[in-house]
Amino acid sequence: MRLSTSLLAAAGAVPLATAQLHELAVKAGLQYFGAATDTPGFREREPYPESYSQYDAILEDPKEFGQTTPTNGQKWLFVEPEPGVFNFTEGDYVADLANRTNKILRCHALVWHSQLAPWVETTEWTKEGLREAIVRHITEVAGYYRGRCAHWDVLNEALDEDGTYRKSVFYNVLGEEYIRLAFETAAKVDPEAKLYYNDYGIERPASVKTAGAVRLVKMLKDAGIKIDGVGMQAHLHADNHPSEADLINTIGMYKEVVKEVAFTELDVRIKVPVDEQKLQWQSECYQKVVGACVKTKDVCVGITIWDFYDPFSWVPHVFPGNGASLLWFEDFSKHPAYDGMVNYFGELIEAQGGNATCS
Repeated sequence: MRLSTSLLAAAGAVPLATAQLHELAVKAGLQYFGAATDTPGFREREPYPESYSQYDAILEDPKEFGQTTPTNGQKWLFVEPEPGVFNFTEGDYVADLANRTNKILRCHALVWHSQLAPWVETTEWTKEGLREAIVRHITEVAGYYRGRCAHWDVLNEALDEDGTYRKSVFYNVLGEEYIRLAFETAAKVDPEAKLYYNDYGIERPASVKTAGAVRLVKMLKDAGIKIDGVGMQAHLHADNHPSEADLINTIGMYKEVVKEVAFTELDVRIKVPVDEQKLQWQSECYQKVVGACVKTKDVCVGITIWDFYDPFSWVPHVFPGNGASLLWFEDFSKHPAYDGMVNYFGELIEAQGGNATCS
């Protein structure tokens, strides 16, 4: 049973009308609750310019979101569209927003098999040539943002569904070496940033992909290479998601090999049409992520949702027949999951002996 509004008020908690996610997350012991965002006028955002003002007011509110991530702007396609030619315009939009609104900046992603500039995949690489390209890319991008990124997703989605290494252009030429090279280079270029491995489908303890992520981290640790955290993307399903206990158990597995974990790209997609039952399942899923992170706050540092406004979500474009995966509907009314998380944060804070008030 989650706390009702009246119970929260009786406990001295922040009422639902004023409670906001980041302030509650910090009160519960996390470093942040954040939302990723993209560049205005591009991709999913392009058809909705009339929404920007209201969207920006929510995103920039430091009590609602204390952290942000560029969903696209720092990816290889946009920052190095031609060999050795760098363009930081899109990444700077989010980095500057974070600085202006005093948000933690989580940077994403230095090496990924997808959204690569075409030249990376069409070049006939020698091993030495690809090594040089990886080192140059990380040196330039991480060097440009040095000191601004609290975390870097150094490597994104390097595992296939069966937990083996994905046969990307990087792996096909260099094998496991490219993983070591990426983390070694990032550690040299931005030594203060926390370096992460980030992937989807690594949230369940019995998953072969979770086991693969643990092996990847151990490989780096055994080689004496810095890796600080594992990012669980957590692109989850309303009607089939991990239990809170499963999430806690998975975090425990990562705790054996890294100092911290985070939920980095959280959304919970619903099979359309949306109805009350599906929204309830979605709310339960979001609450389970909150509970798992707060109950393992010695290692789980925070939660990032992959944008917060349904029209800006990637989900309907990639998973036809699915949608409504975030916390604000198109008319800017909130999903039940929002109040569900607020209530559960209040319950967890009360259980910790706090009064759920935030300064």
